[in-house]
Amino acid sequence: MGGGQASFGAVLREFRLAASLTMEGLAEASGVSVRGIGDLERGRRAAPQRRTVAALADGLGLSEADRDRLLGVARSGRSAGYNPTGVRTFPRGTDDFVGREQELARLTKLAEQAASRSLTEVTSRPVGGNNSHPVAVAVSGPPGTGKTTLVLYAARELADQFPDGQLVLDLRGMDDDPPGPAELMLGVLKALQVADRELAKAGPQGHAGLYRRLLADRRVLLVLDNARDEAQVRPLLPGAGAGMVVVTSRRMLTGLESVHRVPLGELSPDEAATFLTTLVGRERAAADPAALDEVARRCGHLPLALRVAGNWLATRTGWSLRRLADRLALDERRLDALAAGDIRVSAAFDLSYRQLTPTAARLFRRLSLVPGPDTGTPAAARLTSQHLFDAEDTLEELVEAGLLGTDRDRYRLHDLLCLFARNRLEAEESSDDVRRARTDLYRWLLETAVVAGRWFEPDHGAPPATWRGTVDLSSADRALQWLKAESANWLAAFRAAAESREHATVVEVAEALHWFSDQWIFWGHWPEIFATAARAARDLGDPLLEATQTNYHAWALIVCEGRPREGIDRATEALAAARRAGDASQQAWAHSYRAWGCRQLGEQEAGLEDIREAADLFAAAGDMHGTLQAKQGHAVGLMEQGRTEEALAAYQGVDAFLTEAADRIEPHVALITRIELHSNIGVTCAQLEQWDKAVAHLRIAVDLYHESGNTAMESRRLHTLGTVLLDAGRTAEAHEVFRRVVAVGPGADPRVVAEARERVTRFEASDTDT
Repeated sequence: MGGGQASFGAVLREFRLAASLTMEGLAEASGVSVRGIGDLERGRRAAPQRRTVAALADGLGLSEADRDRLLGVARSGRSAGYNPTGVRTFPRGTDDFVGREQELARLTKLAEQAASRSLTEVTSRPVGGNNSHPVAVAVSGPPGTGKTTLVLYAARELADQFPDGQLVLDLRGMDDDPPGPAELMLGVLKALQVADRELAKAGPQGHAGLYRRLLADRRVLLVLDNARDEAQVRPLLPGAGAGMVVVTSRRMLTGLESVHRVPLGELSPDEAATFLTTLVGRERAAADPAALDEVARRCGHLPLALRVAGNWLATRTGWSLRRLADRLALDERRLDALAAGDIRVSAAFDLSYRQLTPTAARLFRRLSLVPGPDTGTPAAARLTSQHLFDAEDTLEELVEAGLLGTDRDRYRLHDLLCLFARNRLEAEESSDDVRRARTDLYRWLLETAVVAGRWFEPDHGAPPATWRGTVDLSSADRALQWLKAESANWLAAFRAAAESREHATVVEVAEALHWFSDQWIFWGHWPEIFATAARAARDLGDPLLEATQTNYHAWALIVCEGRPREGIDRATEALAAARRAGDASQQAWAHSYRAWGCRQLGEQEAGLEDIREAADLFAAAGDMHGTLQAKQGHAVGLMEQGRTEEALAAYQGVDAFLTEAADRIEPHVALITRIELHSNIGVTCAQLEQWDKAVAHLRIAVDLYHESGNTAMESRRLHTLGTVLLDAGRTAEAHEVFRRVVAVGPGADPRVVAEARERVTRFEASDTDT
């Protein structure tokens, strides 16, 4: 220090080491954050407030003399004022920057917009004109997303656009006592070499005006890094000028007006792998690319976590990527493993967590109990027993704090933040409270799933008048949307109920979702749902329930997974259970599913025999819905045997039965049956080479499935339409339809999508050759 007085950071470190305390130990003893202590010792924060110094002195257990020395050094540091990073001087840390192309392009475009406005044009406009303000940008994102790194890299790249200087101010938003606007303004004025005489002449009350005039006259890039909130930032935004201000903050800073917003999230998988590669070296990364990808995934593609993992490997050359990947695989140890030197991912999260209100902190912790990747407001309200609107306000506080992501009306915790929240939950709440909260959430999920699923069940429909739920289930469409959006969550609750041997609950949920499953055939979990329910029914010792759920399992194997032989075996088991129960309706369903499986295997005669048995049993049981399915199945069997005229007559009989039954058939069942009538009549007409009729019926079926949102059946019927068009020699139309199959999106039949994609590829190849 050239013989001068030691800095506050040096004196603090001297006292801490003399007390044999780590930074963490001093933080615990004083209540000052680890990061705050680290910034003070490194000189990043030169002017702590008196109460902070007093807390540190208490934590160190200083004598009166040593306490006076520490306070004196602090006063000396404050007299020097706040020192931002100087003009054209940037901190280290951007040399290994990767990715963020879209965000960089946006910042570059905004910088060009600022630079293109001449000073004369800008300053001649009246204050308040739309173009009189400098370009202001807010870069926000969760802790660890690399906001500062992005902005510093961009500032280096854009330096030539701002010839009067580039200033970077650390606003220390996460500190216990961050600098206020007046202190920050004074630091900027000094960095821009405003003379002390001029500062004294203006006086503290005139510094704001001097600050605004100075920035209005210069083309300066001002980076306000790590802002705490709008109140800290708003006075620092110049009212005029041709410069650019970029603010970074963990908070969204929603209250700032007239700013461009650049939200930042995790890196893409490719960007994350590239970043790790730059840290560990190409040769090491190429030796085990699968482990590299796994490390990146375990880090949640979060830049801070990736840097910690990369630095760990870079300093431990004996470690393989696989060894670190295995270390990170343990959820309960992952955050502890993501620490390198004085950099800890959990510490970055903790800074934001400590600034939450108690209500928001409680919800944040309990969101870790959500088993799926995201959730909605009603589930969050259930976790904390809040009213719906209060829960929404609390969720938005977490979003504003950068601790929770959003996608329309869904809320998502980043994987690492979820682990952090779970750690805080275990540390701050009793195991009994945690267990009760989880049990209550799971019970609510299953109860709501039952009510939503019954929209599609015969003899049920809309929720009963006595139901007082927090989810809007006022229509079948809303029920479907909720069941799909919360599927990962209620499926986890269903599995937990099965594991706890809550057999009656398991059967009730599966039963309520039986007809809904037609709306989401390729979800991927129906065989599990109904197999689990069949086992639960057996454990209950109820052969009728066993027969019912085993029949559903047979349907799932045949229709959802294309495993007809196994489906026939399950239907045979269901038939035996139904006979033990003496239930004609479930015997009929078992025959119906066996017939379905036989048709898929090409065993048409056996299928027709089973469907005749089913029709007789349905009639004897007075089962209208079953009778309808048997009539449809019989007609399909005739069609697939090539008995086209008989098939058309049978389809007409199905249509007549539907008309006569009217509202005795559940609307959802009636709709699907009518759509399938159009589809099957279309196929039968194609067998007769009545191409125009065939195409017309199939197009109606496709349109109706599209309108109903049943993407699984829409994809299948589009594929059928494309095949018929090919057979009719209408090649161009056919390939346009196959392109539609590929574009249907999530929920489509993966097998027909693969076939359609192959046809499109062949068509495009042949088109290129010609």
